[in-house]
Amino acid sequence: QVQLVESGGGLVHAGGALRLSCVASGRSLSGYAMGWFRQATGKEREVVAAISGIGGGSYYADSVKGRFTISRDNAKNTLYLEMSSLKPEGTAVYYCAAGEAVAPLSAYDYWGQGTQVTVST
Repeated sequence: QVQLVESGGGLVHAGGALRLSCVASGRSLSGYAMGWFRQATGKEREVVAAISGIGGGSYYADSVKGRFTISRDNAKNTLYLEMSSLKPEGTAVYYCAAGEAVAPLSAYDYWGQGTQVTVST
């Protein structure tokens, strides 16, 4: 059974930075696509960034391009999301996930429990 555990969320002022981590256990996810998603209160879950398993090509939502960086360390079975220049609209629960492809959302089979990111003005 695959488990994903996120960490690194918290409260940060607008313009600040955070680094999220997602540690996987149960099996190696080196061949899986992995992604970061977020869900704000009252809104649908949306993709933030994703990275393929083979080759490591990455994808970003337009709203975070140039500010967020997704990366993975397959040796540590860990996914990261470096976030900078954070904006209040980035306040949400951030989830990591692993699946067969970077898209669509339904391709992701395994989900973490989420970590809260709150960006204050």
